[in-house]
Formats: sequence, C-alpha cells, structure tokens
Amino acid sequence: MPLVLISGYPSAGKTTRALQLKTLFEEKIASSTDARISRLKVHHVNDQTLGVSRHVYHTAKAEKDARAEEYSAVKRVLSPHDIVIADGMNYIKGFRYQLYCEAKAVQTPNCVVKVHVGTPADKCREINTKLLADKEIDGGYEEEDFENLIFRYEEPNGMTRWDSPLFTVLDEDETPPFEKIWEVLVGSDGKTKVVRPNQATVLKPATEQNYLYELDKTTSDILAQIMTYQKDHEGEGGGEITVQDVEKPLELPATPATLPQLQRIRRQFITMNRQHSFSKSRMREVFVDYLNHEFLR
Repeated sequence: MPLVLISGYPSAGKTTRALQLKTLFEEKIASSTDARISRLKVHHVNDQTLGVSRHVYHTAKAEKDARAEEYSAVKRVLSPHDIVIADGMNYIKGFRYQLYCEAKAVQTPNCVVKVHVGTPADKCREINTKLLADKEIDGGYEEEDFENLIFRYEEPNGMTRWDSPLFTVLDEDETPPFEKIWEVLVGSDGKTKVVRPNQATVLKPATEQNYLYELDKTTSDILAQIMTYQKDHEGEGGGEITVQDVEKPLELPATPATLPQLQRIRRQFITMNRQHSFSKSRMREVFVDYLNHEFLR
C-alpha cells in the first residue's frame, strides 16, 4: 500500500504532522466497512522509532548509516496491507526517489505522497533553539548540524514523478489536507490505480541464448562510451550521450562519473538481471534508463 514521505526543514514539525496522519488514518480504517480497508495497518518510521540520535547528522558516515536504516525499515513493512509514514529527514531528492522506486516495486495499488512541511527556516531555527535549551529531551539539532541541513535541503518539486502528488502543509494549518491525501492513497471508492514498476527492475525469465554474454558486452560498451565522452569534454561535467537504438538520451551527472563508480552501477545492474530479465533487444534501453536513475541519486 501507499508510502507517505514527510519532508521539511529540521524542527519544522514533521513528526507532529506524521502523528496527526497516523491517528486520522487509523480512525478511518477502524470505521470502514470495506474489508480491504479494515485490514490495513499504519506504520510510523522515523529516527525516534528506530532509536537513532540526532547527532548522526554531524558526520557523513553516521548520517549515511542512519539513512540506510530508515530505508531498510520502510522496505520491511511495505506490503499490500500496510500504509507506511516515513518521517525521516528525507531532504535528499535521490533518497526520495529511491523510496519511490521501492513503493512502485511492490506492484500493489499504491502511490507516494510527499507531505512537505512548509515551516519557514527562521521559525524552525527558533524552535530548534528552544529544543536545544531543554536538557530533558533529545529534541534539537546542534547549531552547526541544523544550519548544514538547512543549506543542503533539496525541496520537493511536484513536477517530478517521485515528488508528486505533493501536499504542502503550512505552519499555521491545524491539520494536513487529510481527506485529499486519503483519496490519493486509498481512493474515494476504496480503489487506487495500479502503479507499474520501473522497467529496469521488472524481473522476467531469460530465455534467449548468449543472454549473459550480451548483457556483459552491452553494458561494457555503454560505459566505454561514457568514459570516451567525459575524456573529450574533460572538466565540463554534464551533457547528453546518444546511445545506438535508444530513443532517450543518456544524461550525465554534473560531476563526471569515475570508472569505479560506473563499474559499481554496472555490477548492480548485471546482478539484478542475471537470472531474470528483459529481451536482448531492450538491453541498451533499460541500462540507459537505469543509469539515468542512478545519476539522479
């Protein structure tokens, strides 16, 4: 079922909104006479439920580990009978995209809703200062960490598929737009649209001869094309590459990808599709699509 991502500045009131949604969802489920809806369970995942301290945002490695823990916790409970409210920082667009793909991969009636808590930075700063002053709770971020998180925050964009539909909840709003969110998640008639998984993650039986050889050769050729392009445009970053027989261009990241980075992505792709996959005729197209997604992270 649906994944609700809460996004906003630190100390913006994300957990308050998450708990409001959890209560309202549970009330809606308890009062429903629809058997499918009445079976739903609501899960709230954030740093506190996972026992993660706010001090993890002081170092990149600790923050990365905390983000991986949130990702694993969300993935464990995503199912046809669960609504998951992910109330972590979720300030990196690549991480939101990663969770969006997990929701799609479940292949159940599901969608992703971003509740963007629209509390101004100055108000968040004021709240965080008060929380830091209260020694009885671990509720605030160290000033350096707070300012760093504000600076690095990548605001959701409702024009992108992984940040839509986007609901902005202002500081003065008493409750989130619950009815609209519920309709997107469950539907006014209890039915939601079926969301198809990305083609790069769809697993199908491989029946063609020399499939693994072609998979290895095709992905190697595209990596070589990327390295050649970057060498010819050294220091520029970004750019698009046209790959033979692929309609969509390969969009390179602003920071040139290194060979070890590309090899890691290639190994992930091959491992994912070693046993089950698409036809050989679509290898280039699917690998280009996979690379474009990885470069966004």
